[in-house]
Amino acid sequence: MEHRRLGRSGLYVSEITYGNWLTHGELVARDTALACVRAALDAGITTFDTADVYAMGAAEEVLGEALRTVRRSSVEIATKVCLPTGDGPNDRGLSRKHVMESCHASLRRLGTDYVDLYQAHRFDERTPLEETLIAFDDLVRQGKVLYLGVSEWTAPQIEAALTVATDLGLRSRIVANQPQYNMLWRVIEPEVLPLCEREGIGQVVFQPLAQGVLTGKYRPDGPPPANSRATSGGRAPRFIGRVLGPVLLDRVRRLRPLADEAGLSMAQLAIAWTLRSAAVSSAIIGASRPEQVTENATASGVPLPAALLAEIDEVLGDLVDRDPAKTARMMSVKPEWSSPA
Repeated sequence: MEHRRLGRSGLYVSEITYGNWLTHGELVARDTALACVRAALDAGITTFDTADVYAMGAAEEVLGEALRTVRRSSVEIATKVCLPTGDGPNDRGLSRKHVMESCHASLRRLGTDYVDLYQAHRFDERTPLEETLIAFDDLVRQGKVLYLGVSEWTAPQIEAALTVATDLGLRSRIVANQPQYNMLWRVIEPEVLPLCEREGIGQVVFQPLAQGVLTGKYRPDGPPPANSRATSGGRAPRFIGRVLGPVLLDRVRRLRPLADEAGLSMAQLAIAWTLRSAAVSSAIIGASRPEQVTENATASGVPLPAALLAEIDEVLGDLVDRDPAKTARMMSVKPEWSSPA
């Protein structure tokens, strides 16, 4: 497992981050979740990502349990705040009240005194940036948070936060961004990536496998396989349904010979593709079985030749989405290529 700096900060993260969205506390049994974390540690993964909203806190609890016997300084734990964790008007957003209360609740569930990376899960239009950034800065000063990040913010929103932090004379600044990014969804490339590279903000990208679509397990001419996210319970089918469609699945099938030629599985190829960019500090993987973690972690340190990258672009062609306007709306936008042929 190789490690990269998180932007221009002094923090190093593993090229592969283990995340537990839609898995721990929701789709995966506790014993299996613990086994997946052990597999991640065995593979050399040191960075773990979760959020207060994942399984309404249960995901943080399971991760905390899984890491309880691990030397705290040997791992990097990231979590998030913003999305609704209750029915009250203050149980969401980036107000000082919610940020402070959510951070303390996350620390209790994770069983730790601090998190390495605390991220604003979405942008909050209702709360002044000054209020949010001062609350974040206070948490850093208190030693409860070491580094700050955001997730799915647009370039103007990130730039505004950097400006406000400078104007307020805050010591802490945003060093990480967590966007969706994969072969098909490249909406951060036109605006977010250039800004972040200029400002020293590293990308910790999620969905490098596009909800499993880029593994090739979904066929254009057949039903989804049993025990896949598309056939599981909970919220997973709603998310995976946004990226299924015969046109897309046929193109993905045409990527398999390229993966075979490179000596990689489809999943390894997709993860290595996200890591081809120096702007990406880490790619987040999830898993429902330990062997998935072991296989996908080997994508770390795999270089992809320029000719292979060009072939991937040729196969996917006009199905690649690069519209920067979709960055902030990624949770609600249904890509054009997910529609039936």
